[in-house]
Amino acid sequence: MSADSQKQPDQLRRGWTTGACATAAASAAIEALITGEFPDPISITLPGGQRASFALATEELGETSAQCGIIKDAGDDPDVTHGAMIIARVEFGGEGIQFFAGEGVGTFTKPGLPLPPGEPAINPVPRKMITEHVTNVCERHSVTPSVKVTISVPQGKEIAQKTWNPRLGIVGGISILGTTGIVVPYSCAAWIHSIHRGIDVARAEGLMHVVGSTGDTSEKAAMTHLDLPIEAYLDMGDFAGGLLKYLKKNPVPRLTIAGGFAKLVKLAQGHLDLHSGRSQVDFNWLAKEAKTLGAKDLLCVEILDAKTAKHVLELCQEANLDIAARVASLANTKAQSLLDPSQTKTDILVVDRKGAIIAKS
Repeated sequence: MSADSQKQPDQLRRGWTTGACATAAASAAIEALITGEFPDPISITLPGGQRASFALATEELGETSAQCGIIKDAGDDPDVTHGAMIIARVEFGGEGIQFFAGEGVGTFTKPGLPLPPGEPAINPVPRKMITEHVTNVCERHSVTPSVKVTISVPQGKEIAQKTWNPRLGIVGGISILGTTGIVVPYSCAAWIHSIHRGIDVARAEGLMHVVGSTGDTSEKAAMTHLDLPIEAYLDMGDFAGGLLKYLKKNPVPRLTIAGGFAKLVKLAQGHLDLHSGRSQVDFNWLAKEAKTLGAKDLLCVEILDAKTAKHVLELCQEANLDIAARVASLANTKAQSLLDPSQTKTDILVVDRKGAIIAKS
C-alpha cells in the first residue's frame, strides 16, 4: 500500500476548482493586456477570503488580446478535471464583463440549469469571482472594465463524456464550477452538484417522476422497468443524502431509488452515505431482520458469520425468506422520512448483480 493510500481524510491535500483556475487565468491575462507583463505566479482571493497563488502554464500576448493557461490541480481528489488546462482569453469591448465559451467549455441548452439556455457553462460563483478580479485590475489601472472573457479547456469535450453534462443538456464540454474555489478531497462536491442540477432540469421540464440509482446496473434495470425520459434518471451513486435533502427542498411527485442489495441495506439501516469507506453493512441488524421473517437460530448464526451482504441474501433465499423485500420496505421508510410525503412519494427497487429486480417496496 502506498503512503498516499494510507492518508487520513484530514491529511489529504486540497486542490482548486475550475472556477478558481479560470479566475486566476483571467486576472493574469487582463493584467498582461493592460501592462504588457504576465504576473507569474498570480494570486487571487477566494470567496471565503483565503488567498491562493497559481503558476501560469501558458502565456500569449497579442495587440488586442491576452490569454494564459493554468493547469488544474485537484489535490488528492479523484477529480476528472485534474490536470486539465484552464485557459482565459481577454479583450476589451462591449459593456461590463461578458462571458464566452471557448473550446471544451459547454453551453447550457435546457431550462433548470444555473443560467438560461444559450449561456456558456460558467457557473454563477466563478462568474462573480472573475468579474470582481477583472474589474479590480481594470480599476487599479484606471481602465474601464468592459472586457470579453473567453474560457477554454482544450480537452474539455472529452472530459465532459465522463460527467453528467451530456445528460443535463450541457453540450460541447465541461462546466466551470466551484462555490468556494477549493476542492476538498473525496467530498465529491461535483457529483452532488450534478445530482442537484439533474433535479433542477427534471423539475424545469415538468417531470413527475425521477429515479436515483446507485450504479449503472441498477439504472439499466430501472430503465427497463420504467418508461421515463433519460432526464428522469439521476446517477445518485453513494449520495442518498445529497439526493433526498435536495428533493425535500425541491420536490418531484415521485422518487424511485434503485440499488444493489448491500447499498440498500445501508440505507435501510439509516445511512445516507452508502460508500463502503463511510458506512458498513451491519450483520447483527440483518440477523435481527431475518429473525422477524422467521429465520431459525442456526440461520441467524450463519448471517452473523457472513462476510458479505450478498452471502446473507443467498442464505435467506435458500431458506425462502424474502430479506430483499424487507430491506426494500425499510429503505423506503427511511427515504420517505426525509421527504415531505405530501410532496414526494417514494418506492425502492432492489437489483441483483445481474441486473434483475429482486424486490420492490
